Amino acid sequence: MHARPLHPDPTVAPLPQATGTPAPAGAAASLGVLGTAAPQVTVDHRVAREIASQVAKQREELLKSQPGMDRASEEQRCLNWIAEAVALWSDAAAMTPQQDEALRRAVYDILFRAGRLQPYLDDDRVEDIIIQGPREVWLDYGDGERRQVAPIADSEEELLELLRELARGSGHSERTISTASPTLALSLPDGSRLQAITGLGPMTYAVIRRHRVSQANLDDLVRLGTIDPILREFLGAAVRAEKNIMIAGKQKAGKTTLLRAMLKEFDPETRFATIQTEDEIFAHANGYHRQVVSLVGRESNGEKDVTGRGAGEVTLLDLMHPALRMSLERIVVGEVRGPEVVAMMQALTNGSGGNLCTIHARRPDIIFDRIAELYALAQENLSEQLAYRQTANGLDMIVYVDMTDETQIGGRRHRYVSHVLELTGIGENGRPATNSVFSPGTEFGEMRAVPRMDPGCIDDLRRVGFDSSLLQQPYGAWPAPLPLKVGVHR
Repeated sequence: MHARPLHPDPTVAPLPQATGTPAPAGAAASLGVLGTAAPQVTVDHRVAREIASQVAKQREELLKSQPGMDRASEEQRCLNWIAEAVALWSDAAAMTPQQDEALRRAVYDILFRAGRLQPYLDDDRVEDIIIQGPREVWLDYGDGERRQVAPIADSEEELLELLRELARGSGHSERTISTASPTLALSLPDGSRLQAITGLGPMTYAVIRRHRVSQANLDDLVRLGTIDPILREFLGAAVRAEKNIMIAGKQKAGKTTLLRAMLKEFDPETRFATIQTEDEIFAHANGYHRQVVSLVGRESNGEKDVTGRGAGEVTLLDLMHPALRMSLERIVVGEVRGPEVVAMMQALTNGSGGNLCTIHARRPDIIFDRIAELYALAQENLSEQLAYRQTANGLDMIVYVDMTDETQIGGRRHRYVSHVLELTGIGENGRPATNSVFSPGTEFGEMRAVPRMDPGCIDDLRRVGFDSSLLQQPYGAWPAPLPLKVGVHR
């Protein structure tokens, strides 16, 4: 990972869109020329907060007098007040037009978006935003570069208030962060995932995980080098043939990106549910699927009920059973992390096929042990053998997503599918038996998946249009092995 020194405030971005609504007419004129980037300008955030506070009071009075005002009209009035207040300040401080525009945008972001954090959320190159207290912020880029950037707050309390405002603006009014409730997890309106911790160390920590490839399909993953055209055809056929598929892999390897891409192989009219702790799949809002039941778990409000469970909490396990009664054709679980794996496997075993889920596993060979560990977390403390048997009966395939990170030696991160395993029943010691349909071509220096054998379900794939002769190409369709600085041992 390459670290660079402190970077000044980012370039002022084009006019932001208000959350959930288009920018009102005249907004571009109020905040500068739409579609052009101003030079880098340092903003006096104390002034921005003062103006934002003034406009917020005006907005409060406006909404009291006109409670039925629509969001676009409300925002337009606020934009006019922002422009007026900045003009007065500019006259007194002899600011340049570029400084005017930067200040207007800073005030707008405080009132309607994520404040000083917003420019980093607007940067499509950013993969992670790492917050170490209010004054130390780092950006991780998709190519592995890490850069320190300008602070997002001037104090711990300002940072905590920003995090609380993000929770309120994201529709998670039941979630907050304080010494009494020291952790916060939520999805932001753009789909980014935030995890924050306070009161358990010397400062508040937060990480925002961006979804840089949120609308990709399998063809896009071919272009990115995650899969080759042969594996693209195979995965598409497996989805269309209604195989139950688990996507496994390391943290940040791209499991959710692959899951979203495989969902694009569903017929647009397929009725299915997505069940998640945070909304990261976006199937209900991607403009492609039209019959999605999107269910997201809910955290406790901090209190306990008579059973000792968090009041108001709704877990994935709670969501699984009612979801099965929603006349669904398929179920998609964003990530299986705990006891809900039992309900998931029961659904796979009893219901129709074509269900998808993801799970975290450091290596392909430990996936079944990982599932057994999650079974042991269930209240009934279910046995390892039951976990193995239900896995073998419920799953058809496991797709493993790997990542090779060479950023510390001047290289880049490579994300790719390395294995496709077909489950074929119970094997030795009661563990699920598998066929390696795809695996790395290490004998010729390839880390990525290449064809190895026909799966036992090859006829099912042929019936949905798969050309099985593609599996006879031992090198796959890769034009050359993965370009690594440290090669594969042959």
